[in-house]
Amino acid sequence: MSERRLLLVHAHPDDETIGTGAVMAKYVAEGARVTLVTCTLGEEGEILVPGLEHLAADREDRLGEHRRGELAAAMSELGVEDWRLLGGGGTYRDSGMAGTPGNERSEAFCRADLLEAAVPLVETIREVRPQVLVTYDDFGGYGHPDHIQAHRVAMYAVVLAGASTFRPDLGAAWQVDKVYWTAFPRSVVRAGVEALRAAGETTGFAEMDPDDLPFVVDDALVTTAVPAGDYLDRKMAALRAHATQVAVDGGFFALADNVGAQAFGTEYFRLVRGTPAPPFDDLGRETDLFAGLAPA
Repeated sequence: MSERRLLLVHAHPDDETIGTGAVMAKYVAEGARVTLVTCTLGEEGEILVPGLEHLAADREDRLGEHRRGELAAAMSELGVEDWRLLGGGGTYRDSGMAGTPGNERSEAFCRADLLEAAVPLVETIREVRPQVLVTYDDFGGYGHPDHIQAHRVAMYAVVLAGASTFRPDLGAAWQVDKVYWTAFPRSVVRAGVEALRAAGETTGFAEMDPDDLPFVVDDALVTTAVPAGDYLDRKMAALRAHATQVAVDGGFFALADNVGAQAFGTEYFRLVRGTPAPPFDDLGRETDLFAGLAPA
């Protein structure tokens, strides 16, 4: 078993790459075991690829199986061999954006019983025994019902996994040392918007005010900035694998060409369980998710 083990809990295929793809590739390359748990197959997602519109939820409803293939291809690009679907494929369905009909489906992830959904994640935690777990904040990053539910399930599973009297049949209790929530610092997003405008962009992401973007957090809340610019090429390749959902040649992802690989390759987090430890950057933020942890 690897001395360093990282478990990430994400809501849909592509979420893992957008927020944590470079970090995943970095730790894989450094010999850590990286495990991804994806809660749904993203059946309600929009489709950006012409000719695949027939897969949509309101037509053939086969987008989920297609996105499973995209996820497999993305994980191959990042080097992640251990990726799983919460409860097995198809157990929980993409709920869609808040207020959409998908929220009302009985199998929608946002409607799942919290304990029932946490149990398979408890089993995974006890099997993998990660020192570090990454998921979303209590707002799910930007308010998506499935992101909020992934946060709830992950945080509950961390507690249950460490309780020796809870379901011993799922394996020996395991305490996760550090828990992080993903973050997009306001200053970084603002610098990106300004860089796009300076490059002549006037629409889309370039015309947005960072103060109005729901996924942006105050810099003071960001405890950790992991530089992974050397792995940005792998992140971008993984994003391209999520072709039905992501267009890397514009919008947010155009930042890579305007703010530089090292800047765009840095991924940010909020430490909510555990103690910050050196090395720190010039702003006093951790630069390693495993900082302060002795090898298992």
